[in-house]
Amino acid sequence: MSIETTRDNISVNHIIGQKTENFIAQSDSIIPDIKPDILNDIFTSGTVCIYKKEINEGKIRLDGGVNTYIVYQADDENNSVRSLNVNLDFTQMIDMENARPEMNLRVKVTLKNIECKVINGRKINVKAFIEAEVKISSNEDIQVINGVNLSGIQTLNKSLNVNSLVGRGMVRTYAKDTLVIDNIDNLSEIMKVDLNVSNKDIKVSYNKVLAKADLNVKILYLTEDNRINSVQSTIPVMSFIDIEDVTEDDSYNTEYEIKNLVIKPNNVDEHSIYVEVELEVSCEVYKNQEINLIQDLYSPKTNVSFTQKQINVMERRENAQNTCNIREKQMLPEIGANKIYDVETSVNITKQTLLNDRILYEGEVTLNYIFNEGNGISTKKTTIPFNFSMDFKGVSPNSNITTNMEISTQDFVVTTDGEIEVKIDIMFNVTLVDTVEINIIDDINEEENRGNNTCSLVIYYAKDGDTIWKIAKKFGSTMEEIIRINGIENENKLNIGQQLFIPRYNG
Repeated sequence: MSIETTRDNISVNHIIGQKTENFIAQSDSIIPDIKPDILNDIFTSGTVCIYKKEINEGKIRLDGGVNTYIVYQADDENNSVRSLNVNLDFTQMIDMENARPEMNLRVKVTLKNIECKVINGRKINVKAFIEAEVKISSNEDIQVINGVNLSGIQTLNKSLNVNSLVGRGMVRTYAKDTLVIDNIDNLSEIMKVDLNVSNKDIKVSYNKVLAKADLNVKILYLTEDNRINSVQSTIPVMSFIDIEDVTEDDSYNTEYEIKNLVIKPNNVDEHSIYVEVELEVSCEVYKNQEINLIQDLYSPKTNVSFTQKQINVMERRENAQNTCNIREKQMLPEIGANKIYDVETSVNITKQTLLNDRILYEGEVTLNYIFNEGNGISTKKTTIPFNFSMDFKGVSPNSNITTNMEISTQDFVVTTDGEIEVKIDIMFNVTLVDTVEINIIDDINEEENRGNNTCSLVIYYAKDGDTIWKIAKKFGSTMEEIIRINGIENENKLNIGQQLFIPRYNG
């Protein structure tokens, strides 16, 4: 006979699998007839766009492209500098054994490097090295029993704080702007495009999450009279994501992904560049929920049966931010007093050490200076090592953390003595997730009665691994009676060989 119970509801987000895979997108490209032959490439840059991502049975499919700009030295009488825009489309299949179409998918794609190889004066091979961090998860609504309506039932309870999934949502939005260049500049070619999202923030209102951020755009361009200049802009991005029952006390995980982009000279105003970036904004919302969980049960008077399973739940999810300030002076004779057009900056963590309430990072910042050299353009790459420590209460050597970094500010000033003052601020966004395995009891049934419920007493000597709960359940007694009869002060401490009087019920 089924026993009446009371229950709590929690929504659990299970991590089914995660994987990091590296792959290459490449293509041969012909130099257009309107452009001069290529002698050698000077530098290549690019932006990854993910057009589509989906989960199939046992596989993840990514469709995307790398929008690349190749700056090259032309094979003409002036050895002039020219540029070429090439798009590398790709379809990548990633094997994940437990993947199913109904699951949730998160992908972080990073462009690690781009290579350009000159095949001949009219043909090049462009190769992009891409890293994809893939995580699949599944939502499950679970009922946990917190009370049993049966006289004399003995329960082993555990109070637990868990992070329950409130909901998730996704929208697509567009960041658009027209970047005005100097009036004296007649635009010839776009040489380089840098895009990054910063200043992410969220607000909550009426079952909606308002996600706000800035899209930073910097464009390096060539004029018709062979000068190189740049223009930059910050485009506000605002998105409303529908998620029911959200509150300001909840925790949030918001991510931005570039889906597509259009960068082209403005057809209306020849002294401007039109920018249109399609973004996917996704958000997961979690709330802290206290549950009273029954881990085990029995009845001294009645035979009770039940089923149980073990699941992993998120016990805690917390975020922390801190800024690493890098200040360095570099003497680079190659650059000297020449004009610096741009500096490509990338950050790499080489070592991460988790201590109690603290995280230690070792890493390096790679700088690729793009600067004027005579009548042309050149590059110089340098590396700055750094150490950074971050306080994070609750972190331990066994913690599961995720670290995302964004360059919030950077500045490069050439001093009168030829040194370059480097100022870079790196925002560290760290997420701590603690999981715990819990027993879920279900299908509790009352079977035949044990009889006349007369009580007897046995003598028992404690063994290694014994607890009062285990002993009470074994002999059909109760913890309260064992503690009372034996005058036990600390119910969590039993000595091996300790003599105990156990009252029990007989059938």
